Amino acid sequence: MNLYEIAHEHRALVERLMSTQDDEQTIADTLEAESYPLEAKAQNVAYAVKNLEATAAAIKQAEADMAERRKRIERRAESLKEYAKTCMEIAGVQKIECAHFALSLRHNPPAVDVFEPGLVPAEYMWLAAPPPPAVDKRAIKEALQAGKDVPGAVLVRGIRVEIK
Repeated sequence: MNLYEIAHEHRALVERLMSTQDDEQTIADTLEAESYPLEAKAQNVAYAVKNLEATAAAIKQAEADMAERRKRIERRAESLKEYAKTCMEIAGVQKIECAHFALSLRHNPPAVDVFEPGLVPAEYMWLAAPPPPAVDKRAIKEALQAGKDVPGAVLVRGIRVEIK
């Protein structure tokens, strides 16, 4: 039986006992005796949650490690390409061919280098659109907690399960 079914049975038991029993001690004793499956199943679910959270954290760390390794490898590849380019330029060699690949020096397409942005005429400038207004939930929360009325907003308090 899963936790959901056990929880429904436990709830039904509580309601049945509350409607048929007047003795609070009998109700408490019965609930204590019958709550073991719910507690045991909830503990097993908590173990599963902790295991999944640990696995997710390990994967997240592995992703970060792999991303750093990928960046190091990319930097090394760029460094080696720059090294080969420099050596070919010094030697005056434009192309080197072998069975697996060919190295050749090529000119990049023209690119604009704006060395003094203040001198560029206005016709060559563009303005980015301002960002749309966004709700400041922190300010709204502070206002609501201070007793102010904020139309379109209320404080809500959800419920979460915390596993320590």
